[in-house]
Amino acid sequence: MIASGETLALLPIGATEQHGRHLPLVTDTEIATAICQQASILTRVPVLPTLSISSSHAHTTKWPGTVSLSPRLVIEVVVELSRWVRAAGFVKLLLVNAHGGNVGPLRVAVDEIRCAGGLQIGLVNYFELSEEISRIVLADGQDVHANSAETSLMLHLRPDLVVKSEIKDDPDRTTGRVFSYTVAQTSVDGLTGSPSLASGEAGERLFGLIVAALVEKVELARAEAPPEPLPPHVRR
Repeated sequence: MIASGETLALLPIGATEQHGRHLPLVTDTEIATAICQQASILTRVPVLPTLSISSSHAHTTKWPGTVSLSPRLVIEVVVELSRWVRAAGFVKLLLVNAHGGNVGPLRVAVDEIRCAGGLQIGLVNYFELSEEISRIVLADGQDVHANSAETSLMLHLRPDLVVKSEIKDDPDRTTGRVFSYTVAQTSVDGLTGSPSLASGEAGERLFGLIVAALVEKVELARAEAPPEPLPPHVRR
């Protein structure tokens, strides 16, 4: 790929985390992997192996299955991976995140990588790729988890991993709160939202929107250059 002039690689980032009683632990990882693989089919952008364990501390140990790295360790892992990506010859790396708990750590990792120099770094969260996507994802709450959107995506991507008989709704209890709480303090079964509203058809449509938006980002990233050159006397 690099020999043909490719400069960009994607790093899908998921999680291994309890998603209520109806979705698998690999929900975020499956979504991150699927959208990057489909974007790669359409653009031929290379995709790195998915980072499948990330920052899930807020989910706590209340429900079995979650495996987590600390937020600080996620930062270190991504920064270290970026060095190997650069050593392989890529000069641009786009982090494609499918887990809300990673947003903070990944923003810090991006800051550290960009200041180190040598690799142009970017971050996209699939649930924020467009206003329409965000509206769909947040239709049943602001702090959703295993909700209608995620369940719809999994009904489209991996229906064999969805236990429909265990689908139960649980409202978002975070609205208007001053403090930030763990999932164990806000959720009954480790989910937030209305998965009962999910469908494979809705998941197929949402997946298409996400992939189209990611493809657009990939093409923009390939062509993008810094708005201004870095003066030679400026140290990173």
